[in-house]
Amino acid sequence: MATIDVSIISSAHDLADARLHREAAALRRAGLSVEVIGLGDSAGGPAGCRVVSLGGRAGKAARLRRAAALPFRARGRVLLAVDPDVVLTASLARLVRRRKLVADVHEDYSALLHDRAWARSYVKLAAQGLVRVATAVTRRADLTVVADDHVPPRKARRRLVVRNLPDPGYLPKPTEPDPIPRAIYIGDVRRSRGLQAMIQAVEAAEPWELDVVGPVHPDDQAWLARWRASSPAARRVRIHGRLAPAKAWSLAAGAWVGLALLEDTPAFRAAIPTKLYEYLGSGLAVLATPLPRMAEIVRSSGAGAVVAGPEEASGTLQRWSERPEDFLAARKAALRWAEQNLAGESPYDQLARDICALVGRG
Repeated sequence: MATIDVSIISSAHDLADARLHREAAALRRAGLSVEVIGLGDSAGGPAGCRVVSLGGRAGKAARLRRAAALPFRARGRVLLAVDPDVVLTASLARLVRRRKLVADVHEDYSALLHDRAWARSYVKLAAQGLVRVATAVTRRADLTVVADDHVPPRKARRRLVVRNLPDPGYLPKPTEPDPIPRAIYIGDVRRSRGLQAMIQAVEAAEPWELDVVGPVHPDDQAWLARWRASSPAARRVRIHGRLAPAKAWSLAAGAWVGLALLEDTPAFRAAIPTKLYEYLGSGLAVLATPLPRMAEIVRSSGAGAVVAGPEEASGTLQRWSERPEDFLAARKAALRWAEQNLAGESPYDQLARDICALVGRG
């Protein structure tokens, strides 16, 4: 069995996940052979890689079993682990199999627990314990990759900040807006990330249309089904489900606005969602809720509007369709911001260089 340079391994991420695609693309650009193991359809995995599907999502016990086995079935000389449970088991494989370990901490997992309905009582305590142990282990990895300055661990043997900036390879070139105004959302689809807010905003802003791309969380599927069955605006809202990054972002061509109506949770308050960068890089005006870091970019760039909820969002959409010159000014500001802030080398290329050194090619 041929050895592969790097295995990107996950017990919870779909193979179509954009961060996995960005990491794999950078490693491939650096000349490394890459294996990606995750959930979902293997056809959605990164191009040019050996892609292995673990099947669909499973219960917590099955996920733990997957996490235990993953680092021992992976072929890579370097294991790039993107989930806390996999980091723990990969640290054992690092010793037993003499592999290098890269821990990818792409979110503040402790803060994120506040946004998870299942994280209650003893389950929350157990999850917090797992996060604390995983954080301690990530400090001792050969390379610890964090998605932002504030993301733990603050100190590690070798800590590299790789922000969730987009890879221009999957973003569409800015195009003329469609004749019918259209908004888009791409990402995890659940209430805390704005599902109900954006649907209600578009519902009240005829003739606006909305494309929603991403997996709908099980807790929100019943509400969405009821809304689609009862609202006369349902024909203006299209739910596409999960798509690979290039296919998902092809839907942004011709759209007017990207929506980022996230609720105010501890994890979201401290972060900047990747979709904000992606919207700006695609030349879309942005509607965002007043989370501090996200709102600062939108306000300072002039690339959109900060809205407190669906009513304000709806009013802004209506104003932009009635006065397109205001929308076009925001669009120009988005393109200007992207040219100034997203040009140049991707931070994922620095990650690839560091991993090349672990492989022995640096």
